[in-house]
Amino acid sequence: MVQVTPTADYRRWQVKILSATWLAYVGYYFCRMNFYVVKKAFGEALSLDAIGLGHLGTAYLVGYAIGQFSSAYFGRRLGPKRLLLIGTGISIFCNVIFGLAETFWIILVFMAVNGIAQGTGWPGCIGSLGFWFKREQRGSILGVWSTCYQLGPVAAKTFAAWMLTAEGYQWSFFGAALVLSAIWVLVLILHPNTPEDVGLESVRDEEDQTGDSGDRKRGLGWTRQVVVSILLMGSIYFCIKFLRYTLFSWAPYFLGMNFDLKGDEAGYLSTVFEAAGFAGVLFAGFASDRLFKGRRASIALIMLTFMALAFLLMATLGGRILLFFTISMGLTGFMLYGPDSLLSGVGAIDVGSKRGALTAAGIINGMGSVGPIFQEQLVAWMYEKSGHDLTPILMLLFGMAVAGVVIMFVLWLRARAGKSKL
Repeated sequence: MVQVTPTADYRRWQVKILSATWLAYVGYYFCRMNFYVVKKAFGEALSLDAIGLGHLGTAYLVGYAIGQFSSAYFGRRLGPKRLLLIGTGISIFCNVIFGLAETFWIILVFMAVNGIAQGTGWPGCIGSLGFWFKREQRGSILGVWSTCYQLGPVAAKTFAAWMLTAEGYQWSFFGAALVLSAIWVLVLILHPNTPEDVGLESVRDEEDQTGDSGDRKRGLGWTRQVVVSILLMGSIYFCIKFLRYTLFSWAPYFLGMNFDLKGDEAGYLSTVFEAAGFAGVLFAGFASDRLFKGRRASIALIMLTFMALAFLLMATLGGRILLFFTISMGLTGFMLYGPDSLLSGVGAIDVGSKRGALTAAGIINGMGSVGPIFQEQLVAWMYEKSGHDLTPILMLLFGMAVAGVVIMFVLWLRARAGKSKL
């Protein structure tokens, strides 16, 4: 195979691919986060309590988990462009239904469908970047690209809150569908499936030229220690995603119900969590490389410990005082998102090796995706049973944070003993 040296044409297409996938993943958030922002108004309009809203959220999350796994199969056959166009197209349609429907069961079904469609986003985008960027470029390229993962929720929640006040909750769905429709057109125009589709040679890494067929025949080459480390990372990620999705899903609702904020005010204020998380990801990446010299377990343990303390602040004072609820949201966002990115991204490569990185990431993310499903039902039930008292729920979050710290401590000890490459 001939290794491709990027030409001016190649670079132009790389910029287009980077732009198209970045916008696509941001667009997915517009048709995902709006439900959480309008949850209170949505529940009032359809006469749903927290448990009923929890059922809708659970339907979405189950669909999302299914979508992630099914995309790994269908994406190889459709190609990343078709996968993204189909996924975003279905999500647009579902959001139109959400704005029109007034029947719980119709909304429940399309929530699950939307979850499946949303599950195409991550594999579709990552698959695209893999076709267009050499292995030695992907670390820095994904560092830039992953800003969509932080900025997308902020933009989406802000837009949904604005539409909620301006036109009502229905237009939080209709408006999101229009935004994603515009991005759908851009993906159609800017995004070929592969370099060969526009007359360019395929990107070939050094390993593609030298060959590693012997290694491939031996499989992933994981030892028992690697498997144990990956399972521990997946367990930690279960805790992290349980916490992250609880604040995703319920913070705007709690701000409206317990602190009497208007719908748009609750939506705007809830973005503190994601905005602080953006800074946390940048800090964790810099600190793990520059300060801890690649010892990612150390910085992850430190940040998760402070995250647990931030949840303790939320549980003791945040449930009654809006200022402390807001401060603790920011602190938890900063301390949570850093380990989140380290474990699900570069940590999967460090531990699983380059050859097994995708499999490691799939296991870690798959285990993590179970957490959000559990929280949706449990939090809704606790909220209703406690008479809308936040303290039991916030203590649950603190307990889950402590569990994550304990498992992270075990993983850190293994790294110190040379049994894990994290």
